[in-house]
Amino acid sequence: MIKVGITGQPGFVGTHLYNTLGLKPEQFKRIPFEDEFFQKEEKLKEFVQQCDAIVHLAAMNRHNDPEVIYETNIRLVKQLIAACEETNSTPHILFSSSTQEERDNLYGKSKKEGRHLLEEWAKRNNAKFSGLVIPNVFGPFGHPYYNSFIATFCHQLTHNEKPKIDVDGQVKLIYVGELVETIIKKIRENPSNLRLPRSEAYRGHQRSIKTISVPHNYEVKVSDVLKKLETYKDNYYKYGMIPSLDDPFDRNLWNTFLCYINHKSFFPFHLKLNTDNRGSFVETVKLNSGGQISFSTTVPGITRGNHFHTRKAERFAVIKGKARIEFRKIGTDKVYTFELDGKKPSFVDMPIWFTHNISNTGDEELYTIFWINEHYDPNDPDTYFENV
Repeated sequence: MIKVGITGQPGFVGTHLYNTLGLKPEQFKRIPFEDEFFQKEEKLKEFVQQCDAIVHLAAMNRHNDPEVIYETNIRLVKQLIAACEETNSTPHILFSSSTQEERDNLYGKSKKEGRHLLEEWAKRNNAKFSGLVIPNVFGPFGHPYYNSFIATFCHQLTHNEKPKIDVDGQVKLIYVGELVETIIKKIRENPSNLRLPRSEAYRGHQRSIKTISVPHNYEVKVSDVLKKLETYKDNYYKYGMIPSLDDPFDRNLWNTFLCYINHKSFFPFHLKLNTDNRGSFVETVKLNSGGQISFSTTVPGITRGNHFHTRKAERFAVIKGKARIEFRKIGTDKVYTFELDGKKPSFVDMPIWFTHNISNTGDEELYTIFWINEHYDPNDPDTYFENV
């Protein structure tokens, strides 16, 4: 088992990495990190001593004064190095750098110099080091106006703000889930004997020191992304329509967009019920892609679900009976609760990384239609069980 710590654990990439490692308890033990450790020297020392691998994500991306960005990021690297040297610790450090290294700005300069400082530390101490040069990252839970233009657009469109394009260029992107898998793969490489004694350096043995250019998965024009997101909003807010998710980028963009809506005010989404002397008709799922549609009955007092997905989009549509749907973002305590009644057919869509359930709160059988954007596979590791 590899003991992994993540500086910047509460941040955008840190949250996804921490949660994903938690899905593999037989392989990884997560060593908790708090931002205050950089203000408490002894806490930082205790942290590095416990880790076989440290993913250094903690950094400042934006500030009105670029000098503050530069000084902050260099200081954090130096503090991490000092804690390792003062405790004689040699964990495998994976450093999150950026393709902005080659740009003429102080953020890029701080990343490049920080990487070089850690390379020198690794050489001095016979430690393993991986410098990851990463393209623009997007995905659910990114902070608008900070992490990504996609986060900003999603927030603006779902909060009645007008998106504005500053520079309409081609952007190289990687989805946060794909970046996390790349990082985990690098952590796994040569995991045995992670901490060789320093004396090995004097016997001609040098641990691996690498700079890795993480490849982008997508290259898109900013205006094209905005057009897609505007179409998502128009069709989803008016009709509850789900776009085509056949393309991986579209699926990842949709899952990102869905996490920015105001869930409490948007759900349940009431469907148009058409009734005549024959009975009733309602369209429960309007979509532009395939997947699987299922039907269930649930007896009173029973709860289904209590699981979450990291990739799959899913819809619960209640067409008869009374139900309570709950969901909670993994790693948080806030529970969203929605009451649905089949007399007014309605649905709730489940964002990824939200554990969710549905309970029959009425006196009759509950009829529910489920849609998921991929065919169900009992051997698929994308369904993880956790109570709301």
